[in-house]
Amino acid sequence: MVMAAADSQFHVLAVDDSLIDRKLIERLLKTSSYQVTTVDSGSKALEFLGLYEDDQSGPDSPSVSLSNQQEVGVNLVITDYCMPGMTGYDLLKKIKESSSLRNIPVVIMSSENVPSRINRCLEEGAEEFFLKPVRLSDLSRLRPHIMKTKSKDQNQGKEENEEKQEESSESSEVSQEQDQQVVDQQPPPPPPPPPVPANSNKRKAMEEGLSPDRTRPRYNGITTVV
Repeated sequence: MVMAAADSQFHVLAVDDSLIDRKLIERLLKTSSYQVTTVDSGSKALEFLGLYEDDQSGPDSPSVSLSNQQEVGVNLVITDYCMPGMTGYDLLKKIKESSSLRNIPVVIMSSENVPSRINRCLEEGAEEFFLKPVRLSDLSRLRPHIMKTKSKDQNQGKEENEEKQEESSESSEVSQEQDQQVVDQQPPPPPPPPPVPANSNKRKAMEEGLSPDRTRPRYNGITTVV
């Protein structure tokens, strides 16, 4: 069973197998101006988050994989500890095993005040451990965890953008260096022929146009009387 409330700034996924407790936590979250989605089991929570259990995974490999078919923006998960099948502690571990969702804050709820259980959940990465019945004052402690995570995600996104810009700049510099190397490796163009003086060209043309026999007129058999 999955129920979603009206859109809001922050989206909380509430997990509890008890219908009464689900209704209570949903009402409290709505009163605190959260968008709420409720599910009744840990496996449905994983499905809503876009995660699925890999039955073929080995003992040393993560038991949760990310499904590319579903991407849901969840800012915080609050889950009951004691649930049939997958407990809240198991759900916490699977979320923290996911490289894409491990930064989502997880809060555990329980009606039993067992220190060893509380410490184990906090050591595994839970942000808070609430004792049931959850009160409105308890939920006021959720927002700082959400804001811290959003700030961390923004800084991480900024760092990733800066790294991409640096890589792009380095690639551009390498490309320019390669282009310059190609230009340097090309042979220089041949030198232009020396200019020929204009008088030389004119004299050559005249010599080619006149035969040796026509360079000087001959006067044979002519007597000049003075």
